[in-house]
Amino acid sequence: MSDQAAGGRMSDGTTETTDSGRTETTDARHTGMTGLERTALYKSLGNPLRRRILDYLGRHGEANSTVLARELGESSGTTSYHLRKLAEQRLVEEIPEKSGGRERWWRLLPFSHTTPDPATMSQEEFEAARHLALLKIDVDTQLFRRAHEEYRGPDGWAHVQRHGTWLTKDELLAFLREYRALLDRYGHSRETAPEGARPVNMRFYAVAEPVGEWRSEPTGP
Repeated sequence: MSDQAAGGRMSDGTTETTDSGRTETTDARHTGMTGLERTALYKSLGNPLRRRILDYLGRHGEANSTVLARELGESSGTTSYHLRKLAEQRLVEEIPEKSGGRERWWRLLPFSHTTPDPATMSQEEFEAARHLALLKIDVDTQLFRRAHEEYRGPDGWAHVQRHGTWLTKDELLAFLREYRALLDRYGHSRETAPEGARPVNMRFYAVAEPVGEWRSEPTGP
């Protein structure tokens, strides 16, 4: 499971976002993490209020705790606390040029993270990652329904495509790299998006069929 965000939009699939920018910039802040750090990250991304804060910042670019409290129906003390926690997770940062005294303004940070093999996780990390994955599935299911409901033909904004083919594992990984390169090529950050651009939610799934035989030859990994 790979999560990326740039330009103030997260693509982990739960804040309703996808990259509105470059999709695979390697973010050193979220690589080489320990299991404990990943567990804390997954818990932050799975917290309902923190997800709403990240979503708001993704849509509006910046906010302070007072704005978030008003928009999300929470107290400013609560939103301030969660903003600080998100900053500890390196998901948001303070805007120095706008902050002064007790008024602190915040924006999203670029984010890139790939979940490791579950077999390498502790039980706590696995449960945190599993909870986050279930949240993503719920949101992705809603997106899938929306794409069908809002489809207005091949020239519209909503599209659904489903394909199947035969690939080796190396070919699949090469395809994924090229898919990410295409998003980098055509996508924009929130700040650099041209006139007429809209945030677009995109998902990529690849699931191989179980190991079997075809023409007397084994298939699968």
